[in-house]
Parts: sequence; structure tokens; C-alpha cells
Amino acid sequence: MLPTHHSTAIPELQEITNSNTLIVEINSQVALFRDLLIHIGSSKDCPELREKVRKLRRSCVEACKHTCQLILPQMKQTNVADGITTENSHLILLFYLAQLFLRELFKSYRLIQEVPMDMSGYYDNRAGPSNLGNVISQILLCKQITPDFNQEELCSITKDSQELNKILAEMQEFIPQQDQFLEKTSALNGDENGPWPAKRRRNSIYKNMGLLCCVSRPNYL
Repeated sequence: MLPTHHSTAIPELQEITNSNTLIVEINSQVALFRDLLIHIGSSKDCPELREKVRKLRRSCVEACKHTCQLILPQMKQTNVADGITTENSHLILLFYLAQLFLRELFKSYRLIQEVPMDMSGYYDNRAGPSNLGNVISQILLCKQITPDFNQEELCSITKDSQELNKILAEMQEFIPQQDQFLEKTSALNGDENGPWPAKRRRNSIYKNMGLLCCVSRPNYL
């Protein structure tokens, strides 16, 4: 019995360690993302900064998705087996970090919309993102196409925001409802009793963001 118990305990300990590491990393990424956004529109703003913001945003979204996929199945199995909803500190931390990050995504969307950056010469001199999409479009349309970094970035932020909302919706089922002083997903999306009614907020953010979505896939992702 001892070897069996030991063999099952090691994977559980490893999962806890991995979750701790991922949560700490996401916390650092969200904080760094916020710090980088502070410089948009300032004297420190430049194409290199915008590229850092883009890469960090994508990295943080993927980290949230990966951590959620790591924690949620374990939570679902435990709740089904016990018949009750149990708390998971890692899931709760991830939930509120994802909420903070979603707010920063909204802010980054507005900043890029109001303070666009000329990136026309940035990728030309670097072996960066693939431009295969533009090459195919140029062949089909028989004309030169200049990628619009700002519009593609707005589309990408919209997609990331939608993915984060899905993650938050999945996690909220396992978040303690008695936390009256902690922000819920509805506070971000807007509700009838909140400062931003759902209809008004949807019109002001999601509708406008949706109108700017690109038909083709962003060539720098």
C-alpha cells in the first residue's frame, strides 16, 4: 500500500508545484503588462514597446489558458466525487488575476485606438512575424498590401478578451459566492445595477471592437 500511496502523492505534489509557479508567473506578467501600458503615448513610446506589449499580452493569455486547463479538470473530478463544491486557492487566484488582466486588455484596446503607432518600418528590418498571409493576399489581389499593425492588434485584443471571458465563466462556477467584497465577472461585463449597464457597456466596448475585427488572420501572430 505504501508504494501506491507514494506514487499517487508525487504527481499531486508536482501539480501543486506547477500551479504555484504558473500563478506567480501570471501575476508578474499582469503587473508588467500594466507597467508597459503606462508608457503608451509618452516619450518612451516606440515600435519596440508596442511589440513588447503584444508579445506579453499573448504570453499572458496562453498562460491563463494553460493554468486553467491544469486546474479545472482536477476541480471537476473532486466535486463530482465528493458531491460538493470545494475551494481551490490556485483557481481563486487565477480567477482574480484573469479579471485584472481583462481590465488591462480593455485599457490597452482604448490606448491603441487613441494613440496608434506607425509600425510600417519595424518588421521590414527584422526577421520577425511571418507575412505569409500578406503574400497570399498580394498574389490573389495582384497588388501590394501594407499590414495595418494597429487594426490587427485591436482584432487580436478582441479575440483574447473573448477567450478570457470564456475562462472566467468556466471558473466562476467554482468560486466561493460568499465573497461579497470581491469583484465578480458580472462587474466587468456590466449589469443593470452596476455603474455601466450591460447594454451600454456592450455597445461601447464589444460592439465597437467587433466592428474592427479583421477578415484575415493577423500576420504577426
